[in-house]
Amino acid sequence: MARSIFSTFAERLSISEMTAVSDLKGFTPGRIITEVLAGLTVALALVPEAVAFAFVAGVHPLVGLYAAFIVGLITALIGGRPGMISGATGALAVVMVALVADHGVEYLFATVVLMGLLQLVAGVFRLGKFIRLVPHPVMLGFVNGLAIVIFLAQLSQFQVPGSAKAAGHGMAGGVWLTGLPLILMLGLTALTMLIIWATPKLTKAVPAPLAGIAIVAGLVVALGLDVPRVGDLASIKGGLPPFHLPAVPLSLETLAIIFPYALILAAIGLIESLLTLNLVGEVTGKRGGASQECLAQGAANVATGFFGGMGGCAMIGQSMINVKSGGRTRLSGIAAALFLLLFILAGSGLIEQIPLGALVGVMFMVVIGTFAWRSLMIMRKIPLTDAFVIVLVTAITVKYDLATAVVVGVIVSALAFAWNNAKQIRIIERDSIREPGAKVYEIEGPLFFGSTEGFATLFDPAGDPDVVIVDFLRSRVVDQSALRAIEDLAAKYEAQGKTVRLRHLTRDCHKLLNRAGQLLVDSDDDPDYQVAADYAVRTGIFGGGH
Repeated sequence: MARSIFSTFAERLSISEMTAVSDLKGFTPGRIITEVLAGLTVALALVPEAVAFAFVAGVHPLVGLYAAFIVGLITALIGGRPGMISGATGALAVVMVALVADHGVEYLFATVVLMGLLQLVAGVFRLGKFIRLVPHPVMLGFVNGLAIVIFLAQLSQFQVPGSAKAAGHGMAGGVWLTGLPLILMLGLTALTMLIIWATPKLTKAVPAPLAGIAIVAGLVVALGLDVPRVGDLASIKGGLPPFHLPAVPLSLETLAIIFPYALILAAIGLIESLLTLNLVGEVTGKRGGASQECLAQGAANVATGFFGGMGGCAMIGQSMINVKSGGRTRLSGIAAALFLLLFILAGSGLIEQIPLGALVGVMFMVVIGTFAWRSLMIMRKIPLTDAFVIVLVTAITVKYDLATAVVVGVIVSALAFAWNNAKQIRIIERDSIREPGAKVYEIEGPLFFGSTEGFATLFDPAGDPDVVIVDFLRSRVVDQSALRAIEDLAAKYEAQGKTVRLRHLTRDCHKLLNRAGQLLVDSDDDPDYQVAADYAVRTGIFGGGH
């Protein structure tokens, strides 16, 4: 078993390496420059995010920066989607708070390693494919909710640097800027957004976000403006991430502590990564490998856990910055990770001078580009249930977390789908042509747990003639509840001393039906679908469809 999993992982890793090599073929100098500049832009935007999320989790800023570097580099090399950016994220950081507070950072490192192992298992067994069961309204809610979360996260930059950290993590503990400092911060943010909007109209040689950061930073330094800068958050100076075995006891007690956190982190990380993979695919017009992304995220988190990082997953904001800046291949993600390491090793003094207003302006433009504005336009045109799901997923993403929002959205969509299909069951009554005096019920619509009650009310065992034929040619028997309903119907007619014949049921229905099995009539045009499994795959009954 272990050998099989290892060989499967190795095989897919080699495929990933070949894909990475093929991605680098045919590069022109212009394309290389575009990819590298896109990576530089992403790296600049990663710094304050990694530091902020480290504060949220209650760990040293370098723990967040090391995670951004290691996770970003490995997923860029072997991930399922070229151009996607991964690193330390807020969705994971909020889960880590209690673990770090109660048990310390060493338990966090052990949890991240276990989290990565669980993600590797998900990749080996191709569990990433189930992301296709997420309905489109849930995707729209996810995008809108994440855009709002990114926006709200930037508001902390409008507080006096260090005040939120001193008062405790979160925006509520900080002291808001007022007067001239607030005006300068708003002005620099607006100027950055204006430059990003105008740059593509003038030139496409330089990514617009990078132009915005460079011009505003140069203006601040030249004028000597006293505004919040990256260095006010924390120093990002450090060395290479050292190899470090988590200093925790190897015992079942340790496993009992870290496993629940690892499971939650693995689920959130994969859900956010796979949804981001789909979103970036819609923007770039290219499909990605869900299982390959699971393997990449798993390998990245195992590595970062052994090198003092807090773990991570795909980052929709930075991924959108990369895509909008022209990053389309693995080179941009690799460049972003290497630039980030360069900042830590040698460029901390320069990077710490970048005004936070410039980076906030970049992220505000990401919010504008990420939010699905068309979802507001179609609210009145789509089914009420879909509109409700969009709003519900958006609200839960903002209030709680992404994983909870997606699970709730899928469940609500599935229940709505089941309810709508439950109302589609109906019959057509007619007299039998072949057997005078017999009555034929032609069933239309799916027969499953939601429609069995309505199915039972369609018949009149007491008033029907002595011979009744139930034809399922235009129906589908989906699950065990449907089989039970057929058994109960046969029993009711038997209790009345009448004969019931069942036509056009599949061979597996023949085998699964006990009491009514002898009532089945074989026909050359019997359907051949499989009960439950085939119907679920074809219609998306468990995911709400698309």
